[in-house]
Amino acid sequence: MLVLRDALTTLLSAEDDIEIVGATEHGDRVLGLIEESSPDIVVLDIDLPGVDGLMLARQIGAVTADVRVLVLSAMDRPGIVREALDAGVRAFLKKGVSVDTLIDAIRRVDVGDLVISPSLLADALENGQTPLTEREQAVLQRVAIGKTAEDISRELHMAVGTTRNHMTQILRKLNVRNRIEAIQRAREAGWLWRS
Repeated sequence: MLVLRDALTTLLSAEDDIEIVGATEHGDRVLGLIEESSPDIVVLDIDLPGVDGLMLARQIGAVTADVRVLVLSAMDRPGIVREALDAGVRAFLKKGVSVDTLIDAIRRVDVGDLVISPSLLADALENGQTPLTEREQAVLQRVAIGKTAEDISRELHMAVGTTRNHMTQILRKLNVRNRIEAIQRAREAGWLWRS
C-alpha cells in the first residue's frame, strides 16, 4: 500500500498543474490533513484501514463543501456507486485505471465535472438504491459475517424477536427464500460491499 501511494504521489507531482499537499494511508488522519492543508481535491481509496472511505467522504462533506472527493474502488457495483453519489463523491474510478485517466479525472473534478462512466452512473441511479432500511442493512451485514440473531440483538441493542422480524422483512423486500440468497442478492447489487 505504501509503495503504491508513494508511486502515485510521485506521478501526480510530476504534473505542472497538480500539487500534492498531503498523503496518508490511514483514514483517521484524512480530516486532520484537510484542516492543515486545505486541498481542493482528495483522492480516497474506498477501502481505507480503520475507516470506510465513503463514510469519510460524508465526513469531509459535513466539514467543508470546498473539498471535492475522488474515490478509487476495486468494485463498481450499482449499490456502491449510488452510495458514493449519496456521499457527495465527485468522481468514482475503478482501481487499476491508468495514471492518465486518474490525472484527467482530477482535472475534470477540479472544474466541477462529475466523473463516472455514463453506463455505471445510469445503472447506479436505476438499480443502486437498496430497498432496505438502515437497520435492516445493519442486520444483513452482520448476518453476512456469520453473526447469530443473539449476537446481532446484543450489538444493535434490540430484542432477538425484533432481529428475526428484520430478517423476515429483508427476505420479503429482496424477494428471496433464505439468508444465503439474501446475502448473495445484496452482494451482487453492491449493498454488502464491506463484507
